[in-house]
Amino acid sequence: MKIPRTPILLLLAVAACHAPQSNDSVHTLWDGSDLSGWRMAGPGEFIVENNTFYAQGGMGLWWYGEKSFKDFELELEWKAQDATDNSGVFVRFPNPGNDPWVAVNQGYEIQICDAAEAKHNTGSIYSFKGSSHIPTKPDGEWNHYSIKVVGQQYTIRINGELVNEFVGDRTLEGYIGVQNHDDESPVSYRNIRVTEL
Repeated sequence: MKIPRTPILLLLAVAACHAPQSNDSVHTLWDGSDLSGWRMAGPGEFIVENNTFYAQGGMGLWWYGEKSFKDFELELEWKAQDATDNSGVFVRFPNPGNDPWVAVNQGYEIQICDAAEAKHNTGSIYSFKGSSHIPTKPDGEWNHYSIKVVGQQYTIRINGELVNEFVGDRTLEGYIGVQNHDDESPVSYRNIRVTEL
């Protein structure tokens, strides 16, 4: 049986439809090598070591100033040395200049502190809504955050487990940053990536 030949141009067109496309919606904010775009607001600092950065001093804000984001999924890894270590991930805040409290008062903080009370513990939208549970790994091990923000809906996962769903009422666009809270909270971060939705 003879198989009819498909015109070459048709084959090329079909192949083009299924070819991998470059994805301009994915932004690597920190991969361990490039600090461009990151800025410090307030006291303290972040120290880069072994493809991670960790918090020292505070209370300050280490924020990515190259781009603000609307709807997105933010993924990152963090590691605390003790359940009392305190830090957090801020989303959708305006340019803070040198004032870290802009992020606190105008954005939302997704908290890191396993030993804190409700609404202030890991997975909470700080002071707004507590997490359902805290599925973090033992002290000193890396954890994964997924922070999905669509409109006013915030969905938080820790190590793949859903821990918080929250409806906000603040701005629909802003910057992303992490907190250095105090000298006793050397929380580390790595592999920070944003996918625009």
